[in-house]
Amino acid sequence: MRHPHTRTSRRRMLGALTAGLLGTAGLAAPAAVAAPAPKPAAETAAPALADGLALTPPMGFNNWNSTHCRAEFNESMVKGIADLFVEKGLKDAGYRYVNLDDCWALPNRDADGRLVPDPARFPNGIKAVADYVHSKGLKLGIYTSAGTKTCDSVGFPGALGHEYSDARQFADWGVDYLKYDNCNNQGVDAKVRYTTMRDALKATGRPIVYSICEWGENKPWEWAADVGHLWRTTGDISDNWGSMLGILKQNLPLAPYAGPGHWNDPDMLEVGNGGMTDTEYRSHFSMWSVMAAPLLIGSDLRKATPATFDILDNKEVIAVDQDPLGKQGTVVSSSGGRWVVAKEMKDGSRAVALFNENGTAQHISTTAQAVGLPGARGYTLRDLWRHSSYNTAGTISATVPAHGTVLLRISADRAWATHPPAVELGLNRSPLVEAGTPATLTSVVTDWGRTPATRVSVSLTGPDGWAVRAASRPTAALLPTGRSLSTRWTVTAPQGTPTGSYDLTLRASYRSPTGLRATQVLPLTLSVVVPPPSGTSGLGDLPWLSATNGYGPVERNTSNGESAAGDGHPITIGGTVYAKGLGVHASSEVEYYTGKACEKVTADVGVDDEKGANGTVAFEIWADGTKVASTGVLTNAMPAQSLTADVTGTQVVRLVVTDGGDGIDSDHADWANAQVSC
Repeated sequence: MRHPHTRTSRRRMLGALTAGLLGTAGLAAPAAVAAPAPKPAAETAAPALADGLALTPPMGFNNWNSTHCRAEFNESMVKGIADLFVEKGLKDAGYRYVNLDDCWALPNRDADGRLVPDPARFPNGIKAVADYVHSKGLKLGIYTSAGTKTCDSVGFPGALGHEYSDARQFADWGVDYLKYDNCNNQGVDAKVRYTTMRDALKATGRPIVYSICEWGENKPWEWAADVGHLWRTTGDISDNWGSMLGILKQNLPLAPYAGPGHWNDPDMLEVGNGGMTDTEYRSHFSMWSVMAAPLLIGSDLRKATPATFDILDNKEVIAVDQDPLGKQGTVVSSSGGRWVVAKEMKDGSRAVALFNENGTAQHISTTAQAVGLPGARGYTLRDLWRHSSYNTAGTISATVPAHGTVLLRISADRAWATHPPAVELGLNRSPLVEAGTPATLTSVVTDWGRTPATRVSVSLTGPDGWAVRAASRPTAALLPTGRSLSTRWTVTAPQGTPTGSYDLTLRASYRSPTGLRATQVLPLTLSVVVPPPSGTSGLGDLPWLSATNGYGPVERNTSNGESAAGDGHPITIGGTVYAKGLGVHASSEVEYYTGKACEKVTADVGVDDEKGANGTVAFEIWADGTKVASTGVLTNAMPAQSLTADVTGTQVVRLVVTDGGDGIDSDHADWANAQVSC
């Protein structure tokens, strides 16, 4: 399988083995092509290629994330996706490209050196598929690699040395988009390889959007603005929260390089593939849109749920991505995993993402001035997922659910008073309860509007069988701007409730001074916990509160196997095998409830031996939001290091592994013999 981290490792190994064997002699250009001088895209006001293509980020579909190289990737699937684009309204929403990825060809060229479509997958050839896609008013994309072979292990023919003839074939078939990968590149300079294909595509005379997929290894944002229309900034995405989050953080700082005709590409969408929750998929879609990223659907739409279509077809969010000004959103703040990212829009408004990377709900706030808007008497705040508008005096604030994103569009609008005031709901307590023991929670309703909220009423509901009772006043006749209604609640989970996460809903209804009705809803997650046992326990044997991981699940007492649970191996660091511990893959976080009853956490930490010389990570232990122990960057060449943390009086302990600052690549990390003493 073509996982980003394993594929990158294989790519680098192949490049190292073959570097210099071809030099630049493998480039079949009619004349020598000089590598372009590095130039930030931010310096280019007009589209760098000046061909009118990709003036907004490309939108469409690519099969790889849902099918890889399996037999289900074939002509029938491609035509079915094109049909669904029309039937489900995705074409009307802006999706245009139906793109083929690897494995569409036979492993060998014909006697004339031409590419041959796989007759089992595409019995009528690629041109017939292109004709069908075009008949639907859509466009067809194709894939190859800037190397001797593509990235799949079968080894399909790449375009290195065949750029002009392959480009001609693509044009003759009616291809509208080329994804050009980076495997088996023989060590040839990336700028030369990608520039040669640019010139080959241009020589065909056919408009073809050119997607550079060299994984950000040669910083294409610094030199590719006049080479391609988009360039990958990272390794491949995987269908899990850790992968999406890591890629997001790599792409966010590159905002100055994006613009019409030249886009940063943090890879395809995983929305609907099943590895994340709908809340996480909405965050994925929101953040890709605020980053002006290409929106290429990576799920099989023939199997998609209504929730998946609701996310992919949110035209208000798509409008943020497709704004013709072409600005990528920039980071306003990012303290404690609470992100504010703002995107300037052509009409003068700002799209603002309040993004929460944490495993619990977080209050995230900014102001109209901080996101670049001029002073005004009032502002209109549009919630792009709730499709509702509110007025605000300038505060932009929300309590954002775990791994959630509130995506807003704010403008200095003279009609602000026609909307009800913006109201924030929050909860002032750590969401942990012990079964059978009453817990006191406090809800807070705050008016951030330019106008007061009137007739405010708040309610809290929990799972069937839970006792939820208001212990103080849940109503207010009037909430002026900046004022809050606090309500205490007694919540009791029934005795015997299993440990785990449970959903509650906080709801507030209110009116504007003119009588407009409004409702705000905050989904909450409470965790039912049990006190840790007395004595010393292995963390691999205890239940955790939450766990996020770069690839695959966190493994108990084995290394990380990257895919399904239980596919790891014995934990091994520097040749020493450990029977107990946690196997993770950066970026990773594992939280444990210690209930203020424990004193010490210990572990031997390091990079697992199973990835050879690959992997760089750093370990951290956090106690109730404070870092209490950490290592420097560790590599596979280093022996295990002992890590000890004082967690006396701590309610929640968090074990964190970062990527060591160089991106996620084979970062298998072990918390060997991890123990807690209580």
